Amino acid sequence: MEAASNPGIVLSPSEYRRSLDNGPDCARQICDASLRRLGVEQIDLYYVHRVDKDRPVEERMEGLAGLVDEGKLARIGLWEVSAETLRRANAVHLVSAVQTECSLWSRGPEAEVLSTCRELCIGFVPYSPLGRGFLTGRFQDGQFEDGDFRASLPRFQDEAAQANRRIADLVAMMAERKGCTPAQLALAWLLAQGRDIVPSPGTKQPKYLRDNVGAVAVTPNLHPPEAGAWRSAWRGCAGGAMGDPRSVSGARRGSSIAVSLAA
Repeated sequence: MEAASNPGIVLSPSEYRRSLDNGPDCARQICDASLRRLGVEQIDLYYVHRVDKDRPVEERMEGLAGLVDEGKLARIGLWEVSAETLRRANAVHLVSAVQTECSLWSRGPEAEVLSTCRELCIGFVPYSPLGRGFLTGRFQDGQFEDGDFRASLPRFQDEAAQANRRIADLVAMMAERKGCTPAQLALAWLLAQGRDIVPSPGTKQPKYLRDNVGAVAVTPNLHPPEAGAWRSAWRGCAGGAMGDPRSVSGARRGSSIAVSLAA
């Protein structure tokens, strides 16, 4: 068991907003606080939770490298960065992993970031690999519990959610043919893309953990001809390539989210 932490976004409850702080002082404070709460002497993997465009990534990496030298961090990771930013960061200190949203309906980073990760021997960790639960068949009716942030995401709202049901239905059909659950199929597809890909699904309940682990048994059964047939089915259903934003209704994020991707 290893522990990973991903600080960088600073909450301001009094002003109901979020901001980025990639400064070395903030990194040290958050690192020390995490060590105390976890009761450990070292954090195994410490992600920079999005890079502040107003601060050179080299400055943040230098600060984190100091924490590695002190033994407080074992490895450094980055969250949603461009290929260029990744190269700059890795030139200062080895980056062990990059976390970016990637799934059957969000495959934008594959083209450049994933290829850069492979070139530099950096692990790729897709977050929201189940489309924030939508690909499992949940949340298609637009009903959410109070405080569920998904209610603010364009893909889950009204007409977009109704239009995207065809995607969830297709995943369910594919899963039935494979004899697995939709969640297992979505995870298995990612795992089949390479041994350097480690999806990070949300696992709030034991039943989800068991379901997610079952994806490992599905992965060896995914073959290129079958994957090609799925891509054709997806194109016929959604009108675009798998993961192409044009084949999904609604933007990935809402305008109210006050953090942005690195340039």
